[in-house]
Amino acid sequence: MDGQGGTAPAIGIIGGSGLYDMDAIANKEWRKVTTPFGDPSDELLLGEIGGTRVVFLPRHGRGHKYAPTDLNYRANICALKMMGVTEVLSLSACGSLQESLSPGTFVIVDQFIDRTFARVKSFFEKGLVAHVSMAHPVCGRLGDRLEAAARSIGIRYARGGTYLAMEGPQFSTLAESNLYRSWNCDVIGMTNMPEAKLAREAELCYATVAMVTDYDCWHEGHGAVTVEQVVRVLLANADKARNLVKEVTPTLGAHRGPCDRGCHHALDSALITAPAARDFEVVKKLAPIVGRVLAR
Repeated sequence: MDGQGGTAPAIGIIGGSGLYDMDAIANKEWRKVTTPFGDPSDELLLGEIGGTRVVFLPRHGRGHKYAPTDLNYRANICALKMMGVTEVLSLSACGSLQESLSPGTFVIVDQFIDRTFARVKSFFEKGLVAHVSMAHPVCGRLGDRLEAAARSIGIRYARGGTYLAMEGPQFSTLAESNLYRSWNCDVIGMTNMPEAKLAREAELCYATVAMVTDYDCWHEGHGAVTVEQVVRVLLANADKARNLVKEVTPTLGAHRGPCDRGCHHALDSALITAPAARDFEVVKKLAPIVGRVLAR
């Protein structure tokens, strides 16, 4: 990966609801990738934007085939890693938990609260255990670039915010929505966990752009969330998201060397299982994730 040398980075783009293709990508090639963790949500779209290599993954599969709980998050992140991706831009629809974050606002998230419970959340398992830091779960360097790009093309955005990840697929109850507001959460969604945790374990820079479609159900001036309402705003957001990706990708592609926030070295001191106690089959399975640190 680029983090160890001076070669150009490859940008992974995970597109959520409404983003099943990226018009800005040139020299397109759809490629099937199988990982040690199974198949990702869809084939990967390889190409370039402004001379920068990109790899696009439709998070739910083209046509939206998979619910949030059913996504193979490990395969999705591993597939991007196997294709040489070094930084990941995650784009997803969300509900707002704050009056100031009205529908159409893009939130460059910097924190998460994980309330999911039915998902595998780590690459590591019995036979090879690791603990990575999630104190700062997104890459501030990517966040800086996203903020500059959003400002330059006139997208209404907020820098910083806490994303509450719920299991779904149902929307929140009113009691839940008010509880999360009392925790000072800013947006609510169903897909960014364990995605962000796995990206950190895979030593990828990761940033989330949460695109507000509704006010969840807490807002007295707005009715309960409906799919029709979400889709209407989602389609408008999708055009802005494509423009944002087109604007930011070349600036990310200009970076050389490891990330100065430490993302590309997250596993340096994370493996805790003694070498003699490691399970060979597990190590082999995790080779795309841990190969750098085991090769030292």
